[in-house]
Amino acid sequence: MKPFAYLRATEISTAIESATSQTKFIAGGTNLLDLMKEGVEQPDRLIDITRIQLAQIQSTSNGVRIGALAKNSDTANHPLIRTRYPLLSQALLAGASPQLRNMASVGGNLLQRTRCYYFYDTSAPCNKRQPGSGCAAIEGYNRIHAILGTSDSCIATHPSDMCVALTALDAVVQVSGAKGDRAIPFAEFHRLPGDTPQIETALQPGELITAVDLPNSGFAENSHYFKVRDRTSYAFAVVSAAAALDINNGTIQNARMALGGVAHKPWRAVEAEKILIGAKPNEQTFQAAAEATLKGAKGYKHNAFKVELGKRAIVRSLTIATEGTAV
Repeated sequence: MKPFAYLRATEISTAIESATSQTKFIAGGTNLLDLMKEGVEQPDRLIDITRIQLAQIQSTSNGVRIGALAKNSDTANHPLIRTRYPLLSQALLAGASPQLRNMASVGGNLLQRTRCYYFYDTSAPCNKRQPGSGCAAIEGYNRIHAILGTSDSCIATHPSDMCVALTALDAVVQVSGAKGDRAIPFAEFHRLPGDTPQIETALQPGELITAVDLPNSGFAENSHYFKVRDRTSYAFAVVSAAAALDINNGTIQNARMALGGVAHKPWRAVEAEKILIGAKPNEQTFQAAAEATLKGAKGYKHNAFKVELGKRAIVRSLTIATEGTAV
């Protein structure tokens, strides 16, 4: 591991003022430390932000605000989240292990690096680690890789379960930096690879995530996070689907749909939502939504099965959501 300087900050302003382009903020460190040990991340300085008061989860006039340092386990089990945003609670509890959830923070979860065998292997070419070196996954073993929003530069997938739910719930990320505070809609926070896969989020250098805001919604009664994985615990999603419906008088009044494990960012299924809103919650509607979502999918040698699996996950998540939320 490359030697680094260490600073503990107790205020947001101190953390921001001490940050440089070669600085990383650290909270739980459940992803960052692994990357540093492998030589993928090599910061000159770590700024410990765990002493900053950013762990509160509280109601606001528009919904709920989750502090960036709230632990994943605390967030999943908080009464406000369980009762008003059970989709998020389900997604959090589907991720990692209890031990990791007890350490990992909400802000850190947003910043997990994308998932790819070759990204973690510093001997392999990877445009995320070394722009212009190539993408080994395209012609390599790509079973876990993306089928939507890919480019010739990168086909890695985003690993977070939590972020799929936040995408469906129209969350907003609050950040602070040297130029002040700003709010980033969740759909704009993570980026598709394009020609610059090394740039994964909309954060500017030195900006610190301070909170995630959840707007009021009518999805508590009919939502479900469905995760397909290779084993039943401590495994990333091969494909996942977050479904949230507002059903009244036998008709879908509003709908939100997002997928995980299929793209470089949590994938908002806008075309599915268009089909769902105003329709009857039945298998025919759900199948049409699934077909529309995966219409432009591109499978590779080892992951073409994800196209059909994604469709089935969408139908399954919507079907379970229709039956009522279980928390």
